[in-house]
Parts: sequence; structure tokens; C-alpha cells
Amino acid sequence: MSTSLLYHAFGIRGYCYRRTDYQQGSVIVSIKQPRESLRCPCCRTYDVERRGQKTREWRTLSIGGRPVYVRMEVPRVHCRACGITRQVAVPFAEEQRSYTRAFERHVLELRQSMTIWDVAQHLGVSWWLVKDIEKRYLGRVFSKPKLKRLKLIAIDEISIGKGHRYLTIVLDLESGAIVYVGQGKGGDALKPFWRSLKASRACIEAVATDMSPAYIEAVTRNLPDAALVFDRFHLVKLFNEKLSDLRRQLYREATEGLHKNVLKGTRWLLLKNPEHLDESKNERQRLQEALDLNKSLATAYYLKEDLRQVWEQNDWLSAEAFLQDWCDRAWASGIRILHKFANTLAGHRTGILAWYDYPISTGPLEGTNNKITTLKRQAYGFRDQEYFRLKLFALHKTHYQLIG
Repeated sequence: MSTSLLYHAFGIRGYCYRRTDYQQGSVIVSIKQPRESLRCPCCRTYDVERRGQKTREWRTLSIGGRPVYVRMEVPRVHCRACGITRQVAVPFAEEQRSYTRAFERHVLELRQSMTIWDVAQHLGVSWWLVKDIEKRYLGRVFSKPKLKRLKLIAIDEISIGKGHRYLTIVLDLESGAIVYVGQGKGGDALKPFWRSLKASRACIEAVATDMSPAYIEAVTRNLPDAALVFDRFHLVKLFNEKLSDLRRQLYREATEGLHKNVLKGTRWLLLKNPEHLDESKNERQRLQEALDLNKSLATAYYLKEDLRQVWEQNDWLSAEAFLQDWCDRAWASGIRILHKFANTLAGHRTGILAWYDYPISTGPLEGTNNKITTLKRQAYGFRDQEYFRLKLFALHKTHYQLIG
């Protein structure tokens, strides 16, 4: 085997080939470092004196399915310049690792389309070795997200398991990358993020979040100049929950069998958009019958349809007038649930109308949550929480494909 083949096949340059051995199905390539290339691993001077050696082996790229190892007697040198005695540096492998850089790159390439277990079986190595290679790579590339250029962010929490275990996620709305993962939920989970954000001197223009009091307090205290934009989909979802509660209340209060039969099974009809009602199943007719028999339910339903128009006005002033008119109608309805919801909207008016200055939402973060769910399901859970955290930072680089 020539020196050129060592470089082109295994990425090893500057060493001399000695011999090749075959032991129990493995190929062992022995190499040697020339005396004139010995340097101090600290000050990089050539003024060194050899003080023994140690035989080491590294796993490298396979040949024809057979595992290949590189064996070398690593010299130990004494530096006359700085006075230390250490082993020389090995440029084709990381320190304290039993594999070469070429093998590490090969494992990372296989991980793009194979599971950890499949890669381990294919290469004949342990499961934890493949995981360690990927974890170290993720740590080098994604462990410290760049915060300086952040302008638009979204904040939300996700459930990661039973027992009310949560993670707080901060998403860069421009790049789609997760820039912070905090343990738990609420304002306390964001404290490390605020410190990092202050150190980076980022200029945040707007923050999209739900109407959680903890998030509102944390954002207004740490980012007083940023616009707080309440997510429109959370607001619509909150009103849909109120509408379901009203239907449930009317069903319990109904005394006649006819009213109960009409209301029964109409929950999803009330929550559907009118254009999505299925005519073949008489959904529009069933919904109209329920609304005709229940004035309170009809009022809440039509207010639900009008609520979406808050974000469809021409400008901020038109939206403010429409929102005020919506709240007036809800207050005048005499329905307690609608009255309370109108108070909520009026109290959060500024954050709702801020959408016209910064049309952002937590929608991309909800899509990221779906990716996180897929990631957990494919891995059957994560025992190493630091590895899971690094996988989340790299999630925006992940692409899922349909197979079959």
C-alpha cells in the first residue's frame, strides 16, 4: 500500500506505510511517523527528543465490508523549548478517540438515512459509539446558537412525557431554528435565555406568544422595547373551547328530548369552518337546526365566525374598530361566557392589534412541535436529555421523507 493510497482512501497524510495484517476477519494497516516530522504537541517546535512510544489502533473506513484498523506506535517526546513530555499529536484522529476522522464523517453520513442501531449493525460497532459520534458533532455545531441577529421570535412550551414534564422552546421565526430549550415552563424557564440574549446584544423587534401571564410578564420585563404579538390561532382555539363549554351547558340544561337530540353530536359542526361542512352528510342542515333552537348558541357561533375577521382588516385602525364592535356585541349578548371572553380580548387589545405591525404567530413553532413529536416517536424516547436537546437545535436541518 502506497502513501498516496493512505491519503486518498483513509485521509492519512504524512505517514509511512509499513505492512498490512489480517486478523479474525479484520484488516490492520500499520503506519509509522517519520522522525523528522516529530513536533511538540503544545508549542509545535521541532526541537524535541524522543522518549519512548505507545501502540494504538483506530477504526477507519471499511474495505469490502471488512473492518479496517490503523495501527501506529505513537512516539512520546520531550520538548527542549517548553520542557513538557507528551505523546505527539495525531492529526487524523481526535484525542482520546478510538476512530479516525474519516470514520466519524462516514458515520454521520450514514445517520442521515439510517437509525443509530442500523448504523451500528452495518459497521459492526457498538450502539453508544455511533451515538457518541453524533452527539459530539451536534455539540460542536449546534450547542451555542447565534443570538445576535435575532429579530422575530416565538415562545411556547411543549409536553415531553408523562408527569407534566415540559420544555420551553424559543424559535427564530426568520430561520426556523430553535435557539433555546429550557427545562419546565413559565417565566423561570426563560431566565438563562434572557441572560444569553443580553450578552449577545440582539435587537428583538417582536415576540409571538400566547396570552400566558407568565410569558407576558417575562417578555415585558426583559424586552420592554419589543412588540408583544398574541398568537391568533391560540385566541381562536380559546374561543372554540368557550363555545364547546356553552354547548355542553345548554345540553345539560335542556329538558325536552328534542333539544337534546338536536344538540347531541354538534360539537365538531360548531367548530368547523362553514366552507368545510360536508353536504353529503347533511352537516349544514344539522347545524342550522341546532342554531335555530338555541338563540344563545347561535349568537356565540356567529361571533366565532366574526372573530376571524379581526385579522383580515385593511389596517390597524379598522381592526381596532372591528374588535371594539365585536366586544360590544359580546357584552350585549347577556351570555356570561361571551362576556368574560370579551373582557379578555379588551384587556389584551394591544397584543392582538400588534399583528398589523408584525404579522407573526406561533404557527411555525407548532409545526416544529410536530417535528419534535415525530423525532421522539422514531427514537422511542430519549434517555439522554442533553442529546435530545442537541437534536432539537438541529431539527430545522431535518427533512422527513415518505417511504413506500
